[in-house]
Amino acid sequence: MSSSRSSRVVWGGLAAALTLSIAAAGAPALAADDDPLIDYPTFKGAGKSLDRNGAADLILSSGDKVRQKILRLTPGGYRQSGSAWSLEKLDVTQSFESAFKVYLHHFRPGADGIAFVVQTEGPRALGGWGGGLGYRGIKPSLAVEFDTYQNSYDPSRNHLAVVLGGNPDYQEDTTEAPIPLFGKPFNARIVYDAEDHRLRVYVKALSAGSTEQLVLERGIDLAQHVRDSEAWIGFTASTGTGLSKQDIYSWTVHGSGV
Repeated sequence: MSSSRSSRVVWGGLAAALTLSIAAAGAPALAADDDPLIDYPTFKGAGKSLDRNGAADLILSSGDKVRQKILRLTPGGYRQSGSAWSLEKLDVTQSFESAFKVYLHHFRPGADGIAFVVQTEGPRALGGWGGGLGYRGIKPSLAVEFDTYQNSYDPSRNHLAVVLGGNPDYQEDTTEAPIPLFGKPFNARIVYDAEDHRLRVYVKALSAGSTEQLVLERGIDLAQHVRDSEAWIGFTASTGTGLSKQDIYSWTVHGSGV
């Protein structure tokens, strides 16, 4: 392996999606009047509700026209791993939607990428650096990778993957990203349908005229997989000998808290 990679409102299944608006890619989107379980348009004030581990921290963005508080999972050093978990746990027996804005940047080529993770180990969970993408060894868990480095088991240095059990060497599903994951900000959205036991992952470039695209779809009973009805959710990331500043600019989750 390369060394260059570490409620308030119940959304009752996609049956409720009949009352929701439809996004351009055909995915259900929650109505504007639904209160989000997690709501960080920026990460201002998130210090007491977001547990950070390893290299992860809340900082002011630099180089932007308007500086804002962001979540930086790795600051661009060697062999770093970082994780951040919401202290409000999610009811994974219910449907949920998580949307976030990502910016992976710094040196080219960058490494290693980030993952959105659902896990029951706890809010101090932190996995390995490099190819571990920050979640290796965290289990039981589900990880959705946004991967910017090609290890021997990866299809490319610009792909997404679904990984179960905290082992990124074995990817349940993988696909080439239709947009650049490194060097340009992008939006991601993850939708879990608890009624149909189905996970869908969407991405969208921020350039004018871009539309959201469905890139991965996987059948899974999430509560059964993580062996509990509730779980911590958040992000992990890592670097190895390749470096990257790996930032989350905003994050919302619609679902059921516990």
